[in-house]
Amino acid sequence: MENSTEVVSFVLAMYGDTGHLKYLYFMLALILYVSVISANTVLIVVIYLDQNLHEPMYLFLCSLFVNEIYGSTAILPCLMSQILSKTHEISLFFCFMQIFNIQTFVSVEFRTLTVMAYDRYTCICKPLHYNNIMTKRKAQIFILIIWIVSFVEIGVLLSFTVRLKFCGTVINKVSCGNHLVVALSCSSNIILSYLNDVVSGLIFGIAAPLCFISFTYAKILSVCLKASKETRMKAFDTCTPHLVSIMSLVFSCFYNLITPRFDMTFVPHLLRIILSIYVFLIQPILNPMIYGLKLTKIRQAFKKLCV
Repeated sequence: MENSTEVVSFVLAMYGDTGHLKYLYFMLALILYVSVISANTVLIVVIYLDQNLHEPMYLFLCSLFVNEIYGSTAILPCLMSQILSKTHEISLFFCFMQIFNIQTFVSVEFRTLTVMAYDRYTCICKPLHYNNIMTKRKAQIFILIIWIVSFVEIGVLLSFTVRLKFCGTVINKVSCGNHLVVALSCSSNIILSYLNDVVSGLIFGIAAPLCFISFTYAKILSVCLKASKETRMKAFDTCTPHLVSIMSLVFSCFYNLITPRFDMTFVPHLLRIILSIYVFLIQPILNPMIYGLKLTKIRQAFKKLCV
């Protein structure tokens, strides 16, 4: 890496000088991180210990909760460190590692929610064939494929960025992002990195899963309109947390894709920081809350465990 560029670190310029408030921000970030780890770990343990939850839907949820811990660990410890730092520098190695962790987190999140949409579609639209179509074994294979494909895909994407030469060092964000690092490049390979980022990240990472999810929910809606009130209520109970999680993730992704192209100085600085890392601040604590509170089986299993 040192042979390809003289730049050895980047500056995360969005932090700025917060004075004594940095200790308050540090404590808030620490409380959030501990809450994310605790909430997701508790639900993973509940699903693992209760045999009644060893079903495809809850296996996908378990994978989702593991990913929340992974995603929050990718950003929050670094965030806490940078809050207390005076220079807000991050080495190339840790910057590239953060990009890899962030993008694999988002990729696994989208793909897991996509497979969960297919699971809900099969359960509601083809209830008599559900046990044959979606087995525990198939769910485990889906989960394994999601993680492997996401890690390999992002690894290939990042391999183009790592080889670039850099002319700039200032990243106007609180974390490293592939498109932000590529923008600092002075290499002729910059177009290839942008192309790979758009094709792999935007099209296959976000657009394709979102189209499939929209298709499955259109089918679910058409079935629910013709079904009994009991079926509609069951569909509502299981689909609501999933839809809330998807909308939250989509909002965060589109915010980070669109806002760099506009002047956002009219938005308060602290709010811009929160929105830019919304997916790591809110998503990891939102999912365990909505699934833990909304799904009856998980609530009952948790109560049984506590007794």
